[in-house]
Amino acid sequence: MKKIIFLLLTVHTLNIFSQKDTDILVTIDDEKVSVEDFKRIYERNLDAIDNEESKDVNKNLNLFINFKLKVKQAYELKLDTLTSYTNEIDTYRKQLIAPYIQDENQLKSLVKEAYDRTRTEISASHILVRLPRNYKPKDTLLPFSKITEARNRVIAGESFKQVAVELSEDPSAKKNGGDLGYFSAFNMLYDFEDVAYKTSLGDVSQIFKTRFGYHILQKTGSRTSKGERQVAHILISDTTSNGKKLIDEVHVKLKNGAIFKELALKYSNDSGSKRKGGVLPKFGYNRMVKPFESAAYSLDSVDQISMPFKTKYGWHIIKLIKKYPILPFEELKKEISQKVKNTGRVKLSSSSILKRLKNEYLINITQSVKESLQNNNFEDSLESIFLTINKKKITKGDFVAYRSKRSQTPLSTLLKNFINEEILAYYKENLVHTNKEFSSTLAEYQDGLLLFELMQQKIWNISSDSIALNTYFIAHKNSYETNDLESIKGKVMNDFQTTLDREWIQELRSKSIIKINKKVLKKVINYYRKES
Repeated sequence: MKKIIFLLLTVHTLNIFSQKDTDILVTIDDEKVSVEDFKRIYERNLDAIDNEESKDVNKNLNLFINFKLKVKQAYELKLDTLTSYTNEIDTYRKQLIAPYIQDENQLKSLVKEAYDRTRTEISASHILVRLPRNYKPKDTLLPFSKITEARNRVIAGESFKQVAVELSEDPSAKKNGGDLGYFSAFNMLYDFEDVAYKTSLGDVSQIFKTRFGYHILQKTGSRTSKGERQVAHILISDTTSNGKKLIDEVHVKLKNGAIFKELALKYSNDSGSKRKGGVLPKFGYNRMVKPFESAAYSLDSVDQISMPFKTKYGWHIIKLIKKYPILPFEELKKEISQKVKNTGRVKLSSSSILKRLKNEYLINITQSVKESLQNNNFEDSLESIFLTINKKKITKGDFVAYRSKRSQTPLSTLLKNFINEEILAYYKENLVHTNKEFSSTLAEYQDGLLLFELMQQKIWNISSDSIALNTYFIAHKNSYETNDLESIKGKVMNDFQTTLDREWIQELRSKSIIKINKKVLKKVINYYRKES
């Protein structure tokens, strides 16, 4: 039943009418309901109605009034204060807001960009110079000087690898000279990925910053993506000569026709995969250790078996199960869109909205308060107004509370982030007042959820009670062809629910004053006659 209610309240695009729909169609006690309110629900339900009789405007208006009466009682019973209700509404509100804080055109561009990058893998080497935690502007001078020195040395002709070994603060650089291997979209931070893809092959990038610090990179390779692979493996975790001897024996058995699945179950030390014949989930580049990845991508045909090879986990033999090439854009669009929304890329989309809001809103920053914060004065004058957005006032204390949970972030960054987040928060808070579609959708979900809670109490819990159901059956036994309740329990329960609902509606209507504007109703009826 809950699913049915929410289906009726599913969001669709609102129709735009040539006539004004602000006229009051019905008044229920003190609540005035406009033509637009009725039309929105009525038209949404038309698609689910399969006969002309059920499309009758008068009939649907009565159903609409019944719905409003029930929701009215739910509010009177304060069901909107239930923790389960408030939690679900908060979750739904966040989901509903999400599209409103994204620039759709930029989002589409980011999705297409990510797809194009999944089709081409690139390799790069990098040098990292870290920034200290909770750094101040003056703390960036030495790291920036160091990364500048690194770049100048490379540009002057020194080996990128040698400079990385000497200067990079990425711990792995001592072993790999900064070489990151091949990667594509979503394998790296977006800021890093973006510079890597935009740098020409062989060139050294300009200095750029991520949350880890300052970087330079050199693009070392580019190739068409090989997609993903799925393999099965046998692992011998003994890395000594005894392990090598055993993996070689297993390999000989496979060459002589032994079944891979059976040998995996017998010999493999990977408890997670051995019972599945050694089969692992599919993976792409940078998801496995390099020797394993290289062996997997060196296999060309399904069921081909590798030579034994060693990783830090032990000795392996792998068998290629399936190749997964990059699918066409339309088939990957939904998956990539979700990845874009779950990563830093979506911040670029939100920044477009933020830029627009800064132009629309009257925003004022109290410079004296800002200066006291920049001077690390976090204890006095907490009630002082730091930021004003239109008529909303945000205090110095609000920022101090915000900072307390993010003390490792540089103060300058915190101030910028706090102001931006407050602007977006103000936009979200007022969306219900500034966007009619959002307001209507949220209100309908709230009403539907409240009605579900009330229906539980008034209808479903009662009708599912065995004693109450049996009492109803005995009282209406003449309406049924059998005395065996169990054999017709579904029908009896449905009839019981219908009776409970009818009696409930009669009670609600008897307690309310309902006035239908017949003149306006006639116009609505005529409107739909012309439409049909």
